[in-house]
Formats: sequence, structure tokens, C-alpha cells
Amino acid sequence: MLKTRSFLSTIQEENMKWIGVLSLVTLSECFVTIPLMKIKSMRENLRGKNLLKDYLEKHPYRPAYKFLHKQPNSGITFEPMRNYLDLSYVGTISIGTPPQEFRVIFDTGSADLWVPSIYCSSQACAKHNVFNPRLSSTFRNTGQPITLNYGSGSMSGFLGYDTVQIGDLVDVSQAFGLSQTESIQSLEYGDFDGILGLSYPSIALQGATPVFDNLWKQGLIPQNLFAFYLSSHKKEGSVVMFGRVDPSYYKGDLKWVPVTKPGYWQISMDSISMNGKVIACDGGCQAIVDTGTALLIGPNDPILNILKSINAQSTDSGEHIVNCDAINTLPDILFTINGVEYPVPASAYIYEVDSHTCYSNFESSSLNLEIWVLGDVFLRLYFTVFDRANDRVGLAPAAAV
Repeated sequence: MLKTRSFLSTIQEENMKWIGVLSLVTLSECFVTIPLMKIKSMRENLRGKNLLKDYLEKHPYRPAYKFLHKQPNSGITFEPMRNYLDLSYVGTISIGTPPQEFRVIFDTGSADLWVPSIYCSSQACAKHNVFNPRLSSTFRNTGQPITLNYGSGSMSGFLGYDTVQIGDLVDVSQAFGLSQTESIQSLEYGDFDGILGLSYPSIALQGATPVFDNLWKQGLIPQNLFAFYLSSHKKEGSVVMFGRVDPSYYKGDLKWVPVTKPGYWQISMDSISMNGKVIACDGGCQAIVDTGTALLIGPNDPILNILKSINAQSTDSGEHIVNCDAINTLPDILFTINGVEYPVPASAYIYEVDSHTCYSNFESSSLNLEIWVLGDVFLRLYFTVFDRANDRVGLAPAAAV
């Protein structure tokens, strides 16, 4: 029998934590912490405008993951399909010389950087900041067309190179996508301009080196890792840090989990249980740690079993509502990873719109893949380190900062 222990109950002495951190990284001024702002997700915006039901009916295919598929002879690169309906954390970067600012999602579930361009005539682009390569003295055009396919549409454009600044880090000659068409209706309602991918280069656009890989190759950060702290309730306070770990953002010790398949940040999970009974992932399963997904996503049958366990009811739009009183009565759901239990309380897996309307934060993958996605619902509870040097993920209970 697998021996487990409750993670949240394990708090070590503060000086021991600092010793562990100092053994992991060299404290240096050559690192950067980027503030992230919590925004309304596209789902919330669509729901607030009474457009969500219509949107979900038109786009029932809500993908989580699909392995990279390239057609080298077509001149177009296809990227894994992503669902950005629930993203809610953005940070600011700049591109070009002089710099042009953009609000982007820092996304560990994709590998590429893209922003809208002045050549885009789609309605989604009209509502966001657009990059003008004519105003940048350091821009270089490759002429390579790109297409990023999504479940609800696509983004087409071309690949370029320019200087990208993230805080005080200046990444020169960075490949990024410039959109020309965005046939993705939901992006009109997203409070962000583009995406900055932080997964492995194996799933990046053909010919493009991801931003984080360039930060490391150009010697801009002291350690080959980055970390996320996502605040639960405050609009501000969330951060992504590059190059070292700040221990003030977590409690206890980091527990490490090996990456099982570099590409996405994919790990092995032991089980998912409730009230001492395994309700999903019986015998083990694979999971992806993804800042670009807000919810907890899994295969259809296990998700239905969890929804049944929390008495969730299906709505006409395909979402699942839960009695709001259940937030105070339902038990924690335990995600056991590498022998350690990570409790997720009802206050996290149930989303309270108001005192009378609550939704489940569990959702099934329409791709019918036997893989789980640990999104922001999980990551708000656990400070997360993405260690490229050692191909591992570190988890520790998030501190109240």
C-alpha cells in the first residue's frame, strides 16, 4: 500500500526552508519577478453578457490537449489546440525597439509567444493592443506562415523575430507569432492580448525557440527554472518568477515530482480520493501541470464520477451547478502525487458566482484522452516550480502573501 501523508499539515522550520532553497539556487540579482493580475475569464465575461450558452452550443468541442501535428510540406505549422475560455491571470511584456506593451497569459501548456498585429482585421484584434513591426528597428520578418488551431477557431499569421522584454530581462532575437486573422469569437471577450508559452521546445512552432529557452541560453537567469504563485482572491499579488525561487511565497518544503514526458509539464499521479475512497485515477494516471488552464480537467467517466460525488447537476449549457451550501459541507478531494496528498477543498473545486449560483470547477476533456490537467484551481493552492534543469515539478502549500 502506498504510504502517504498530508502535505498541508507539514510545516518545517523557516531556517530549514532557506537552507533547502539555497541548495537549489544561487541567490542573485539576475532574476525577475513579474506581477500577474487576476482578470475576469472569457467564460465569466460571456456569462455576464448572456452569451455563454450560445457560445457553448456553437462550439461544443472544448479541447484540452492534442499532440503536436505538423505538415512540413504545407508551409503551415499547426500547434496543439488549446482552450483559453477560463484563463484569468495576465502579465505585461514588451516587444520591439522602442518597446510596445502587451498583456499576455504565461502558459505552461504551450510553447510559443504570439500577439495580434496591425495586419489583423478580425474583430478580436480590434479590441486589443496590436504589434506594429514598422515601428520597431529590431524587427526581422521570416516570411514563415503559421496557423494555431483552437477548438473554437484559429489564429493565422506569420513568424517574426524581435527583442522581447520581461521585467528587466531583455531577450534579443526572439521568435514570435504575429496574427493576421483571429477567427476565435471568445478572444473578443478576453482581457489579454496574446500568449507566452512556457512548455518544452518540442511542442513549439517549427523553427522557433521558446522564450524561456532563450532566457537561459542568453545567460539572463542564474538557474534554469521558473515558478508561479497564483493568489486565490486578490486581483493583484500573483507572480511568475524566472531564475530562482522566493521561499516567502510558500510554506514548508518543496516536494519534487519527475516529469514523465517532456513536452508538456507532464507528471504521474497516484490517485484521486474523497472520504478515504478512490474516486478517480485508480491505479495511477498521467497529469499535466498547466497555468494555461483554469479548471481541473480529466477523462469523461472519472469526471462524471466526481460530479456525482459532489451532487453536481448538468445545465443546458453543459456546465454543472452545485448547491452553494455544499462549499461548507463537502470534504476535501485528495490528489496523491508521488506519495504525497494534496488536498483540494470544496471552496476551491466549487466556484461561487454569488450566494445562489455555484459551479463545479471540474470539467471533462472532449478529446477523450486518459490524461488529467491540473489548472489554476490546483495551482492557487500550491506554489509550483518548473525545473527545466532537472525535468521536475516542485510543489508546496502556497503562503498567504
